[in-house]
Amino acid sequence: MSGWTVDRIPDQHGRIVVVTGANSGLGLVTATELARRGAHVVLAVRNLAAGEEAARRIPGDTEVRELDLASLASVRAFAAKLTTDHPSIDVLVNNAGLVHLGPRRTTADGFELHLGTNMLGPYALTGLLLEALTAGGGGRVVSLSSITHKNAHLDFDDLMSERGYRAAPAYGRSKLATTLFGLELDRRLRGAGLPVVSALAHPGLTRTNLTPRAWEHRGRVGRLIAAGGVLATQSVEQGALPQLRAAADPGVRGGQFFGPGRLWETRGPVTEARLGREAADPAVACRLWAVAEELTGVRYP
Repeated sequence: MSGWTVDRIPDQHGRIVVVTGANSGLGLVTATELARRGAHVVLAVRNLAAGEEAARRIPGDTEVRELDLASLASVRAFAAKLTTDHPSIDVLVNNAGLVHLGPRRTTADGFELHLGTNMLGPYALTGLLLEALTAGGGGRVVSLSSITHKNAHLDFDDLMSERGYRAAPAYGRSKLATTLFGLELDRRLRGAGLPVVSALAHPGLTRTNLTPRAWEHRGRVGRLIAAGGVLATQSVEQGALPQLRAAADPGVRGGQFFGPGRLWETRGPVTEARLGREAADPAVACRLWAVAEELTGVRYP
C-alpha cells in the first residue's frame, strides 16, 4: 500500500515516549517502531509480566511500568513515579483500550468499565503528565479513537450506562468520549498557549487481541465470531500507522485526526479521518470535560 509508512518516522533519539497498553497489539507495534528509531519508550501496562516479555522483543531502549487505567489510584501512582524519574516527556500515546461485550462492569472507582478505561483514565493520566509534556517545549498527546464513535451519542443523564445496558453501544460512547477529549484538549492547549499538540487516530478494522477477548464470554459462538472478525480486518502493523503518524510525523497539527483511507475508513493507507457529528460539537466536548474533571478530581493547569 502506498502512503505514509514507518519509513517516514524521523530519528527519535533523546525523546521519551509513553505508550499505554504497549504489551500487545497496536501498542506493541507503536512502541517497537518508536524504540527502533531511538526513542526511550515507557511501556505502561496493566500486567507487568506481559510488559516485560514484550520489552524483550523490542529492539531498543525501553522500560516497563505498571498502569491500570481502570483505577484512578493506579493512574496517580504511575504519574507520580514517572514524572519523578522523567520530568520531561515528549510523547504520550493513549493507546490502551477495552472492548468488553459481556455484562455491565465497573472500574475500581465505580465508573462504567468502557468509559472509565477508555476515556476517564486517559483524561486523568494526561492531566497529571501535562507539566512534564510541557517541559520539553514540544510535547504531543495521541488519543486513540474508533470508527464506532461516528454513530454514538452521549446521554449525560445516563453517562454510566446504568439503564438498559448494551455493551457495543457503551463501547462506542466511550470512543466518542475519547474523541471529544482529544479535540477539547487541543482547544484548551491552544487557548492556554501551551507547546503541546493533541492529535487523534483510529485503526479502522484491525486484528488485535481485543477482538477474541471481547467475545470470549459467548463461548464457542464467540470464538466463531472472533474468527470471522480476523478475516474482515487488516494487519495490526497497518492498523498502527495512523497513531504512529499522529505520534511521530513532525508536520502534525493540533486537532488532526488520522485513520485508514479506504472502505469507509476500515482499512488502507493513512489519511485524515472524518469526525462524527457529535464529536465535532465543542459544546458537547466542554460539557464532557467538566464531568470528567468532577469525576476524576484532575484539573488541568
